[in-house]
Amino acid sequence: MKLTPPAVKVAAQQLALPVYQPEKIRAPEAVERIRTLAPDLLVVVAYGQIIPRSLLSIPRLGAVNVHASLLPRWRGAAPVARAILAGDAETGVTIMRMDEQLDHGPILAVRRIDIGAREDAAALTARLADIGARLLVETLERLESIEPSEQDHSQSTVAPKLSREESELEWTMDAREIDRRVRGLQPWPGATLPTRVGRVKVLRGHVEGDRYVPEVVQLPGKRPAPAKQVLGDV
Repeated sequence: MKLTPPAVKVAAQQLALPVYQPEKIRAPEAVERIRTLAPDLLVVVAYGQIIPRSLLSIPRLGAVNVHASLLPRWRGAAPVARAILAGDAETGVTIMRMDEQLDHGPILAVRRIDIGAREDAAALTARLADIGARLLVETLERLESIEPSEQDHSQSTVAPKLSREESELEWTMDAREIDRRVRGLQPWPGATLPTRVGRVKVLRGHVEGDRYVPEVVQLPGKRPAPAKQVLGDV
């Protein structure tokens, strides 16, 4: 529960670059401070707030967003998890020009990847972050020559925030649904299943026929351990 700086801030400080972190990007003082910098471009990644028109209109080249899905599928806060939870075979990174609506603007670049059969949200997020960073650099190098393409808004889906209620699983669920939840809800809120020792967090497992087999579990307040060591034969 320690307040820690994001990786971008750490990197900026190492490069002796000024950092400004307004609580609300819509606040007039935040908009004015950015206006005084007269930026050529804004880059937004996983920011969590809607950027107002007053800010989007400042940079000469506009604002671009790096989003971890194949837009217009999975607009919103949890695109990586929602792709796994839905059983999608592929996902990717979309770079778009921003407008005032949520993940709504025209597309500048897309990179598609397959989702691994046993890949969880944490691992997939890390993979997409690396791909997104590389794609961003490639896109910015030719930004002024790219002709953006409009999203097909009729095909849009929403990726709402995850909730703790989604984490409580039952053995009566389909094994593949359990598997998707275990993988998709990592690292938060995690997935739990009822056992003879109470509910345990399942960190990894696999589908075997029509049943789900936990491999690594974690009891409250304990370290992760092999499921057989904690639960015996499930």
